[in-house]
Amino acid sequence: MRINTFMRVSVLAGAMALGLGAAQAAEVEGPKVSWNLSTWGKARAFTVGPEYIAEQLAEKTGGNFTLKIHYGEALSKARENLDGIKLGAFQAAQFCNFYHPGKNPAWMVLTMPFLPLGDLEVSMHVREAMMASDPFVADMANWNAMPYFSALLPQYEFLGKGPAPKTLEGWKGLRVRAGGGVGTAMEKLGATLTTVPATEVYTGMERGTMDAASFPYTYSHAAYQIHEVSDWFTSNMSPGTSECATVLNKDAYAELPPQYQKLLMDLKPEAYKVQIQAYHDIDKKNLPMFESKLEKIVYTDEQLEEFRQIAGKPVWDMWVAENKDKFDAQGLIDMIMYEAKKASAK
Repeated sequence: MRINTFMRVSVLAGAMALGLGAAQAAEVEGPKVSWNLSTWGKARAFTVGPEYIAEQLAEKTGGNFTLKIHYGEALSKARENLDGIKLGAFQAAQFCNFYHPGKNPAWMVLTMPFLPLGDLEVSMHVREAMMASDPFVADMANWNAMPYFSALLPQYEFLGKGPAPKTLEGWKGLRVRAGGGVGTAMEKLGATLTTVPATEVYTGMERGTMDAASFPYTYSHAAYQIHEVSDWFTSNMSPGTSECATVLNKDAYAELPPQYQKLLMDLKPEAYKVQIQAYHDIDKKNLPMFESKLEKIVYTDEQLEEFRQIAGKPVWDMWVAENKDKFDAQGLIDMIMYEAKKASAK
């Protein structure tokens, strides 16, 4: 599979032009430190934030603090990145919560369908608040990890092969790639779930072992070339999203000199701006391409409201009941709604 890195280069170049990137060498003095970050796939919108942070760390420390990003599961399988962090095999890693619900049960709240996270600025504020919450911090502590940076995944949509599900009934019997609460929502429509890492979806679609795949729309579908093996796409289903975050090994972070710790945190606001811009820019390229090659499915307001009634709050309630004795599950949903409302009012 080919992944176009033009977007990444143009976004980072644009950030430089806006004054977000250029910095004097050795702006922050300190010792030589070399960190490794484990991820999967290739450079794409999903990785632009960490890439920006890595570039800025090197520039601001005169090359003394480096963060090398290892793509393509070179250091660890995607499902095993938290294990690698716990072992100290690398200092930073990206992971997705729905790859392993048992490893991060509280984080699964961000997979609940129809959460108010469609606006990326609002999503950023909500996710930052959630990563600082006690249940989220406790989940990561089990892996000697600390939450650091959210990939701010956009709302999901589906690309699929074969007959297009133009009605909600059309999803019955379809084999779909969807995880967490979004997957549960699709089950309520009669779909059969398969949860595989993003890197395995193209092959599954090509060989016909799955009919449709949900990904953050639009960057991820194009990044993994899913449109090349698809016939149609949903344009306004917006069933939800998930959380893929960068986490740091707690011991490695504690060993950093204070000025490097501060630098890591100070870089986050601008990195989020670059991350959000990357998603907007890639949509401008991908949407016309999808529309020119694939059948576009647009659901009516009535169909979407029916979907929410079937698979919205009922899925939330089920998740709360399953987890209420483990942590304050209802409190996490309430926190998301509160933080989203607060961010939207700004």
